Parts: sequence; C-alpha cells; structure tokens
Amino acid sequence: MRYITVLGSTGSIGTQTLEVMEQLEGVRPDGLSTYSNIQLLEQQARRFQPAAVCAVEEARAKELKIALADTQIKVLAGKNGLLELASGANSDTVVTGIVGIAGLEPTLAAIQMGKRIALANKETLVTAGMLVMGAAKQNRAQIIPVDSEHSAVFQCLAARANHDDYEKEVDAIILTASGGPFFGRDKKSLSQVTKKQALSHPNWEMGAKITIDSATLMNKGLEVLEAAHLFSVPLDKIEVIVHRQSIIHSMVRFTDNAVIAQLGVPDMKLPIQYALTYPKRLAMRGNRLDFASCGALTFDQPDTDTFRCLPLAYRAGTIGGTMPAVLNGANEEAVSLFLQEKICFMEIADLVEEAMSAHQTVSKPKLEDIIHADRWAREYVRRSLHTI
Repeated sequence: MRYITVLGSTGSIGTQTLEVMEQLEGVRPDGLSTYSNIQLLEQQARRFQPAAVCAVEEARAKELKIALADTQIKVLAGKNGLLELASGANSDTVVTGIVGIAGLEPTLAAIQMGKRIALANKETLVTAGMLVMGAAKQNRAQIIPVDSEHSAVFQCLAARANHDDYEKEVDAIILTASGGPFFGRDKKSLSQVTKKQALSHPNWEMGAKITIDSATLMNKGLEVLEAAHLFSVPLDKIEVIVHRQSIIHSMVRFTDNAVIAQLGVPDMKLPIQYALTYPKRLAMRGNRLDFASCGALTFDQPDTDTFRCLPLAYRAGTIGGTMPAVLNGANEEAVSLFLQEKICFMEIADLVEEAMSAHQTVSKPKLEDIIHADRWAREYVRRSLHTI
C-alpha cells in the first residue's frame, strides 16, 4: 500500500487527485489539508479515513477537531500543522495543491524527508527555484510536475532513451497557452471587463486565482519561470505559443529540429495520475482524444503588448534573485484586489510592474529573503491601491 498526502485537498487539484486515487489500486490518502473549507475536508476525512488532516486557519481547525471527535483522525492546525502533515513519515508522495507562495515551505518540508513531490504549486519554483531544486537533489527527492504544460514537457523528455541527460539535445521548450477568455482583445476593450468575464475560461475549470492568471497570461509567465528550474533550461530556450484548443499541452523541439508533443483532451486527471504512478502508465477512465472530431489546431504568437504580465515574468526571471518572488507576490495581491472588484483588469499588470520597479533585488536570497520579498510586494500593492 502506498500512502499519499494531498495538500490543498479541498481545491480543484486536490479534489481531482482524490478522484484519481479512488480509481487506483494500492493507493490511499494519508493526510489531507485545507485553508478553511472544513465542511468539505470533514467529508473527505470521513470518506478516506486518513491518519491526519489539517486546517491552516486555526479557528476552523478547532471546529474540525470537534466535528471529527468520533474518529481516530488526528486534527492539526495552522502553519506548523501543515508542515507536520507535509513531512509525515507514513506517506511517500506529497501532492502540493496549495495555491500561491503558501505552498513553498510545506513543499520544502516534504523534500527534506526525501518524498516524491507531485508539484501542482508553480509558485514554489517561481519564487525559490534554486533553493527547492538544490534541496531536492540533496535529499534525493523526486519532483514530478502536475501542471498540464510541465507534465507534457516531462512526458516528451521521458520519450527519450535516457531521460536524465537531455539538456544538450533540447533546442527549445514550447509551452502552449489557451489565450484565456480575452484572446484577440486590445487594451481599450479590456479596460472595462468584469470579474465574471475574466473567470469564464474557454477550456479549463480551475480555481479563481489561476483563472485570472490565465486571462492576464501571468499564468504562462509563471510557467516559464517554473520550467526554467524544473528542466534546467535557460529562459531564452523557453517559448510560448497560443494554442486555443488546448489539445497540445506543450512540446519540446530538439537540436535535430524534431518536435515531440503531448496531446490529450483538456483534463487535469491525466497529469495527476501520471505524477502518482510514474514511470508506469496505468489505464484510466475519461475522454479519449478523437482526432476526427477535434477540428483544426491553430497557433498564434502571444500579444505581449496587451498582455504585459508575460514579458514581466521573463524580465523577473532574467533579473533573478528575489525579483520573481516580487513578481509573484505583487500579482497574487493584485489578483485578490481584482476579485474583490477594487481594481480593474488592466491594473493587475500595472501594479506588478510598479512593484518590480521599486524593489531592491537580493541577488542570492535565502528562504527568509524570499519570504520577506513576497511580503514587501504584497504591502507595496496594498499601499498603491490608495494612489490609483
């Protein structure tokens, strides 16, 4: 029996991970966590009977402990509880489905225990890629990407005879982007878009934050930075192409000009299962790709003049140090303000750019420098709200 911890089990990735696990033999959850959705976490706990659960919001954890008092399930609370859950000795794999930089320290805790990381939290590598990859190498912890694009690249590279020696053969990693709900729109037309419109993704059902990031193309910018660390590829070898149908999930072009792509219907359950079962491929239920009915596949260059978050991400990655943490922190805060309808859609990129321009970069940051840069960026954006 393999035991798996799911951090963020009440979110989109977490709930789908549990659905995948129900179809796999010899796999069961050992730990589950939420920030504050204790109603769903209680349902999951009663269904799967993990050894422990955690609610990060401590007041809700107290409620959860009362609700689960008739079970043997251990209830943990707060950040320390989350770290304990992530590093628990029973599980061999940790699925990191927590949104934002909040997933960084639990991921590092799991890495330090040598666990396999099914990485669905891109901010972990965006903000602290060198630290995380260094810790994974030191502790022999395997990182398998869950993001559909990075899973696609991982699968393309796995098609080679020697998966671990590919750097000299890779000419470019090509990440596909759906373009979000506003593909083809200009700046003027985007100035008045609503939250409801921005949350209407054409292909994927995701959480609110990542859906807004998809609309601004920040999600793709974060994926570029993640890919650079995950696959040890320089930024100038990572390309982005808009592929509206989301059938090709990403590609790798090799130095002999061959291009290998991973295709499938838009469904996160495939990369989740692949991360849990790698290197095996097991049968799974779900829609198969029907080439005869999927229609034409189109490709376009991203409009980086209108969707400025993508070039801002490249700029942050080029500067390095604490700048990617500032990019991410400022974006998280700006997206939160947009979802609260306190700023307009186009102001998200404005606030991120202003924070980056004001930041004094630490070139070789420690973990505390990254956390401080994140907090500084959020505070900067909040202060800027009063001057908009």
